[in-house]
Amino acid sequence: MNEVEWMSASELINAYQAKEVSPLEVTKHLFDRIEQLNPVLNAFVTLLAESAESQARDAEQAYQKGTARAMEGVPIAVKDNIWSKGIRTTYGSKLYEDFVPDEDAVALERMKGAGAIVLGKTNLPEFGLIGITENPLFGKTANPWDMKRVCGGSSGGSAVAVAAGFCPVAMGNDGAGSIRIPSALCGVFGIKPHFGRIPWYPHIPGFDTLNHEGTITRTVEDAALFLDVAAGPDRRDFASLPAYPGRFSDDMQGSVEGLRIAYSSDLGFALAVDSEVLELTRKAAFTFAELGCQVEEIDDVLPATSEMDFIITMLSEVVASNQERMQEIREVSYKPYMPFLDLAGSFTNFDMAKINFHRYDLWKVVRKIFEGYDLLLTPSTACPAFECQDIGPLGPPSIEGVDVGPAGWVPFTIPFNFTGQPAASVPCGFNSEGLPVGLQIVGDRFREALVLKAAAALERAVPWRQYRPPV
Repeated sequence: MNEVEWMSASELINAYQAKEVSPLEVTKHLFDRIEQLNPVLNAFVTLLAESAESQARDAEQAYQKGTARAMEGVPIAVKDNIWSKGIRTTYGSKLYEDFVPDEDAVALERMKGAGAIVLGKTNLPEFGLIGITENPLFGKTANPWDMKRVCGGSSGGSAVAVAAGFCPVAMGNDGAGSIRIPSALCGVFGIKPHFGRIPWYPHIPGFDTLNHEGTITRTVEDAALFLDVAAGPDRRDFASLPAYPGRFSDDMQGSVEGLRIAYSSDLGFALAVDSEVLELTRKAAFTFAELGCQVEEIDDVLPATSEMDFIITMLSEVVASNQERMQEIREVSYKPYMPFLDLAGSFTNFDMAKINFHRYDLWKVVRKIFEGYDLLLTPSTACPAFECQDIGPLGPPSIEGVDVGPAGWVPFTIPFNFTGQPAASVPCGFNSEGLPVGLQIVGDRFREALVLKAAAALERAVPWRQYRPPV
C-alpha cells in the first residue's frame, strides 16, 4: 500500500470507491503502525482493533453494494472524554478509570452512523484542564516532532494520532484552546466551530459555557467533511444551534480575494511571544495579501483578558458540578491542580458576576473588530513545543526571557472560548529547530465556512502535508 497512513479522509474515500485499497487493509495497516509507535508516543489509551476490523468489513460491503455513507471506512480517533457506548471513558482520571457510558456522544453517534471506523480513545490531561497532555492514569503523551517536548492539550492524544499517521481524523473538544493548542504544536489542522454548532451531549458537568466540540485533521477539507456529519441541532444540548443552511465542504470552496483581514501579534495583552513564532505567523498572515486580501496589522486589540477570569470560570464550573466528590478528587487528582482547587473554594457569587461583565465587555470589543474585518489572525500559541520532563509544570519557564505564568504561553485561544466564535489553528511553518508553528484564524459568529475557506487558501499557498515527523 502506498503510504495510506498519510492519506486524507477524502483521499481514502476516493481510493475505496476506485477499489485501489480496502477499508480492512487500511485498518490493519494502521493498527500495525499504532502497535509500533504508540508505546513511545502514548496517543491512544484504549485500542479497539476487533470492533474496528468488524466496522471495516461492514464498510467493504457498503462500497461493494453502492451504499457507502459520507465517512464510510474512514479511521478516526476519539478523545477519552467523549462518551463512547460500552467503551471506557476515563477523562484521564483515576476517578473515572472504570466508567463505561451506556450511550455515545451525539457527535460520535453521527460519525459512526456515517460509517467512520473508531480505532480507539486518545489521551488527555485529567478532566482536560491544562494544555499539557499528562495524567496520573496513563502518563504523558509525547510530541512526534521531538519526543522530549510536550504535544499540547487537552486534545493532545488526538493531535498526535493525526500527526503520527495513525488516522486522518480525530475527535476533540476545546474549552480554552484544547484543539488549537495541540494542533499548532503537532503541525496539524484543528478547528473549534462556533459554540453549540456540534452538540455536547452527554457529558459530566463542567466547562458548560466554554466547551466547543470539534476536530483535528490532516487537511482542511477533512475538517469540513467532519462538520458536515457532526454539526446540527440536538434538543438535549441547551446551547445547540439550528441546522447550518448549507454544506461546509461546499461553502469553503472558492477565492478569498477581497477579504479584509486583521493580524495581531499579541492581541494587545500577551506578555511575550517567541520571536520565530512572530516571524512565521506574520509572514503567513501577509501571504493573504498575495491572494488578493486586504491585510492590516493592528495593535491594542482586546482588553487584558485575564487568565484568572478564565481559571475562575473554569474551576467554578468544574467544582460546582462535582461538589459531592471534591474530597475524592483531591485524593486522586493530578497534584499541580491542588492550588487551583484550593482557590476555587474562595470564589463568590460577586466574583462570578464580575467575570460575566468582563465577558460581555470582551464580546463588545470583538464585535467591533468584526465590523471592520472579516477575519482576525494571531499566533495559535506564544511559543512552539517546549521540553517538560518533570511532572508539574503547566507551561514553559519563560518566553523570550519573560516569566509568563502558567497560562501565558496560550493567551490567544482563551478569549474566543469566552465569545464562542469559530477559530482554527493552521500550520504555517517550522522554526529553526524543526518544530511546527500554527496560525490562528478567527471568524465572526457562525462563520465557520469562511474560517475553513481561509485555512484552505493558506494550505494551498503554504502546503504542509509533505512534512512528516521523524518517528
